[in-house]
Amino acid sequence: MTTADVLVRRARTADVPEILALIHPLVEQNILLGKQRVQLYESVQEFVVAVEGDAVVGCGALHPLWADLGEVRTIAVAEEFRGRGIGGAILDQLERHAIELGLTRLFCLTFEVDFFTGRGFSEVPEPVVEPPVFDEMSRSFDEGVAEFLNLARVKQNTLGNTRMLKNLHVS
Repeated sequence: MTTADVLVRRARTADVPEILALIHPLVEQNILLGKQRVQLYESVQEFVVAVEGDAVVGCGALHPLWADLGEVRTIAVAEEFRGRGIGGAILDQLERHAIELGLTRLFCLTFEVDFFTGRGFSEVPEPVVEPPVFDEMSRSFDEGVAEFLNLARVKQNTLGNTRMLKNLHVS
């Protein structure tokens, strides 16, 4: 099977149970942060899914953090579909969405360093944003923003993860 057999499209609310089932094993392995069903419904517009037939076999989300900056979140591919380019196709779609939104940089917090390095991301030094932006962003209730800012209250969730950044080529 190739990625030609898989369609990457925007997620729908009907996809949420399958997204939840898809990410659950990765949450159990402490690779992804857990999300409650309600959180997935609230953020479904940020997700794309990879679908083969009627089955969701992959997912990923794009969450804007600031005027020029977004975070790639929750990229997951079903184990039996890994190594077939589906994760890359999901990331490509998220990058296109980022450019449509006017974002010029993408951030991710990941254990999959080789995957993201191969897609143009590089490890990022601290800080990524200027102090006034950091101060404003620190007021967010979003845990992902707290992770991006590397706030002490989320350190236990990010131990071992690599902070990576990609500059998008906007034409």
